[in-house]
Amino acid sequence: MSKLTPNLWFDSNAEEAVEFYCSVFKNSRVNRILHYGPEGPGAAGAVMTIDFELDGQPFTAINGGPYYQFTPAVSFVIDCHTQEEVDYYWERLLAGGEAEQCGWLRDRYGLSWQVVPVILIDMLLDPDPARARRVTKAMLGMVKLDIAALRQAYQQG
Repeated sequence: MSKLTPNLWFDSNAEEAVEFYCSVFKNSRVNRILHYGPEGPGAAGAVMTIDFELDGQPFTAINGGPYYQFTPAVSFVIDCHTQEEVDYYWERLLAGGEAEQCGWLRDRYGLSWQVVPVILIDMLLDPDPARARRVTKAMLGMVKLDIAALRQAYQQG
């Protein structure tokens, strides 16, 4: 059991967001739903929190009202082993959202994700600084990360 559970604050659409995230990530499920009681602060019977898992990672979503918004200062990294995985997560999470630079995107709920091929880190950690610089330059010119183009930059020289 994890000791850390990210808590995601939504205005009033936590159920919709959790359903969406569970549809994107395999091996995901809703574990528990807590409803507001008559004392509020939400409407009695409305969903207050949802405990759920995305690919085994626990999360909690709360319908907490319009007081807080997500920012890119907090994001979730998705480690991808193939371009097909990058494409899968990118396309699904980007639907209704906004693409950013270097594999970052903001989904339709405002949550930021980094869709990253694991090989990128290996290339950036290469002891040859010229290789790492070429990969960095290639990455900085990308929106969705392209493994083939990153490998090409890595192998040049």
